[in-house]
Amino acid sequence: MPAQLVQLEAAPDLVERVYRSLLDAICEGSLAPGQRITQEDIAQQLAVSRQPVLQALRLLKKDGFVHDAPGRGLQVAALDSAWMQKVYEVRGALDALAARLAAARKVKLDPHLIEQGRKAARGRNVMAMIDADTAFHQAIYEAAGNPLIEQSAQLHWRHLRRVMGAVLQQARQREAVWDEHEAIARAIASGDGGRAAKLIEEHSRRASDNLGARLDVVLKTQGDKS
Repeated sequence: MPAQLVQLEAAPDLVERVYRSLLDAICEGSLAPGQRITQEDIAQQLAVSRQPVLQALRLLKKDGFVHDAPGRGLQVAALDSAWMQKVYEVRGALDALAARLAAARKVKLDPHLIEQGRKAARGRNVMAMIDADTAFHQAIYEAAGNPLIEQSAQLHWRHLRRVMGAVLQQARQREAVWDEHEAIARAIASGDGGRAAKLIEEHSRRASDNLGARLDVVLKTQGDKS
């Protein structure tokens, strides 16, 4: 007699969508550091049952985006500039390797990536800016021809998406990012691996420095109010 298996619900996609919705809210700042969140409130706002919310919150907690709040529920984790600077160091090294390999192949990145990025930078949609930035770097990983680079980089990008939201709030920084991206793309297309690697390392270091400066101001302001 064949074993009787319990039919599984097609829930993973919904859990991922809830996870992504909450992560986007954390990245763009509508769920701010320290803000308390509960399973019930999220389920009501997203018009879904509590079960996928519970699973999504468990994943967010495991990934370090939320942690237990005093009493009941969870709260959004604070941004740690020192730790994030270490993440940027790793990203810079991976990006430099990817840019060097892509330049060896003289890959011409899709100019639409730059166009979309500049368009997003002129707007006010922070998530659109983050998505455009992510797409540009993703294109470099793919152009490198080494899937291990992309796999390694993706471990950090969920956290990077969050801190990029803080950096990209600055109008001047938004414009400068795409000037830097365009220069990197030109170096890759010309086959100048050394220049491409140098430019993308400097690009990552500037992003890290801007983040640290902004977070220091925020933390100081919060300390003065307490």
